[in-house]
Amino acid sequence: MDGSVAYLVTAVGCLVGVAGVVIAVIAIQRGRRRATTTAGPGDPFRDSDADALRGDPRKLKPGDIVEIRQVSYAVRGSVHLVEGAWSWAEHLLDDAGGVKRWLSVEEDPDLELVLWAAEPGTPLTPGAPTLDFAGRSYSWEESGQARYSATGSTGLDPSGTVRYHDYRAADGSRLAFEAYGEAGWEVARGERLHRTEVMVYPQAGAGTVD
Repeated sequence: MDGSVAYLVTAVGCLVGVAGVVIAVIAIQRGRRRATTTAGPGDPFRDSDADALRGDPRKLKPGDIVEIRQVSYAVRGSVHLVEGAWSWAEHLLDDAGGVKRWLSVEEDPDLELVLWAAEPGTPLTPGAPTLDFAGRSYSWEESGQARYSATGSTGLDPSGTVRYHDYRAADGSRLAFEAYGEAGWEVARGERLHRTEVMVYPQAGAGTVD
């Protein structure tokens, strides 16, 4: 083999080696990208997570006990709502003194927990872009109509429709208007909770609470 042929063989061998390295790198990169894009979001209440010890608010049902900011409430009834592809739940709570609250639970996509207190006799009506109430200014956020199903003691028909208007203040406080069926507007103020402020105690075999 003369010098020119040997040089050509060596050059071809180097090119093949480089091409092999490039192909291997591309394959690794594609594999990593595919693994990255196919990995779905983790469940914040998976068994290995500390949140699992606090219980899963998404599974609340009548008869359960929920502790919110060191106050224990019984879940008297639950309302599950659906609007198009969206769904959420609202749970009627009361404490040992008979104080009633509503806890709404939804994923947006993160878990959002809001504790509501009714404001009976409020003269406000929904529809305006902004509303002033109890020293806060609330801006319209969303409105719509959903289908619901109720279990436990909620004071509602087992199923029906509800109209709603939701407002939000600059500090995150909420103001909500709901009208179930043909009833008039009910007004409530809400405060968003961090999930570390909520502890769920599921009751085995729990059903309707009287």
